[in-house]
Amino acid sequence: MPTTYRSLFRAPEFTPLFLGSAAQNAGGTVGGLALGTLVYRTTGSPLLSALSMFGPSLAQVLGATFLLSGADRLPPRTTLAAISLTFAVATAGMALPGLPPGALLAAVLLLGLVAALGGGVRWGLLNEILAKDGYLPGRSLFNMMSGLVQIAGYATGGALLAAVSPRTCLLLAAALYLTSAVVVRLGLTTRPPRAAGRPSVAATRRTNALLWSSRPRRLTYLGLWLPNGLVVGCESLYVSYAPGAAGTLFACAALGMLAGDVTVGRLLPPAVRTRMATPLLLLLATPYLLFFLHPPLVLAAGCATVASAGFGASLVQQERLMTLTPDELSGHALGLHSAGMLTMQGVGAALAGSVAQLTSPASAMTLMALASLAVTLTLATAGRQERKVPAPVPAGR
Repeated sequence: MPTTYRSLFRAPEFTPLFLGSAAQNAGGTVGGLALGTLVYRTTGSPLLSALSMFGPSLAQVLGATFLLSGADRLPPRTTLAAISLTFAVATAGMALPGLPPGALLAAVLLLGLVAALGGGVRWGLLNEILAKDGYLPGRSLFNMMSGLVQIAGYATGGALLAAVSPRTCLLLAAALYLTSAVVVRLGLTTRPPRAAGRPSVAATRRTNALLWSSRPRRLTYLGLWLPNGLVVGCESLYVSYAPGAAGTLFACAALGMLAGDVTVGRLLPPAVRTRMATPLLLLLATPYLLFFLHPPLVLAAGCATVASAGFGASLVQQERLMTLTPDELSGHALGLHSAGMLTMQGVGAALAGSVAQLTSPASAMTLMALASLAVTLTLATAGRQERKVPAPVPAGR
């Protein structure tokens, strides 16, 4: 098992996968902020703005239902390059002037459908490159990269939106997606699929049912999906809460996520780390309760930073998921985690935007945080009950 982040880059193919993912994340950060701003300026609707940024996540459930068997049955290099190229073309198309908000939302939903497959392929390949004992530090490093890219992307995107149009920023995002496609295509080697057979809806459904049949895996999946998605609903309202400073709030949230990933991935010993999922999920939601008081920007940014450190809980939960999953299903299992998480983020954004339409962005943030806390405590109670149930005695004993 690699003991340092530097040693991870000595693993064959880790570096191009890392750099390609960085370019993909940068494109998503800049493009999402630009699209959310474009839709809000056009419509003035918190709901449509939130859906334009996080709406692709809603389509993840369709990808998990129909496409996810391809995560282990398609060649990783070709699949990842094709997905990045699809994002580049679609994002460039969204920059065309005169497109109505409905057409933009349809395009982002299509991208969400494609992204569901990409998550499974990427994380399955990472698990294959590093082996199961190296997955946690590797994923921690990817999360840190994502946090740094989001900090830089939201800060740069906010500055660019003050100087140029959102459509220009969308073209920049398309160029970043194209860069990701080139890096992946040239940097990765040809690998065979991890599982035999053709991708199909039936194979996806069978494997989903198998993964869902285990109660410990079910609880782990729900813990990865629900609290996270509800808090992302809070984040989806940054544009409508502070239209002129949304980039600052997003950057601070990314900084907090980076701090949480470093703490969980590098600083906490394994014995402590395994007990930190619930405390981190509680930290993820609690600071958003203060938004009901309409705090000034400095305090709001501090709350976003502290709260996002709680996203480090996903590393603990993913490590547990990998201990509960056979190697040949790792890509599908991680793809299901990614697709379900992003789907719930889209649901959270839609729910938060709907509540904000009826009340206010600040009130909606508070209600979403309360819901996340309630779900976290319910799942923690169910997990304790699971551990208290004695294992069944095998027949004949």
